[in-house]
Amino acid sequence: MAKDSIKIIANNKKAYHDYFVDEKIEAGIELFGTEVNSMRLGHCAVKEAYIKDKDGELFIYGMHVNPYEKGNIFNKDPLRTRKLLLHKKEIARLIGKTSEKGYALIPLMVYFKGSRVKVEVGLCRGKKLYDKREDMARKSQKRELERDFKQANIRV
Repeated sequence: MAKDSIKIIANNKKAYHDYFVDEKIEAGIELFGTEVNSMRLGHCAVKEAYIKDKDGELFIYGMHVNPYEKGNIFNKDPLRTRKLLLHKKEIARLIGKTSEKGYALIPLMVYFKGSRVKVEVGLCRGKKLYDKREDMARKSQKRELERDFKQANIRV
């Protein structure tokens, strides 16, 4: 595997539905060996995960990593909190941003970058119901246009 190649493990589509993503940051994540092996098999879910700060550090809560089959006693709790690895200045800036009203840190994607597991963290603002409706209307309109365009090209 090349040094810069990216292999996506888990994607958080729900975050894009529920939030406006203002900024994306790549962060490392502190894992144990059996968790990494489980992630290589694609056993990870970040749909319900969120990120909070605790004593000047960022932790990810609710990220589910299935126990590795061959891990026996070395397996950890699938829902344990995991520490995010960022520089102090980045952490301070993100904590400052999340203290503003309406901002939250949400994991958008978990992926392998080379041999390392990375998390794409989004600095997000919550959407209102009418924003979600607008997005759904825009998506359905785009889908209809693509369908019409495809049918027009088939007939020619």
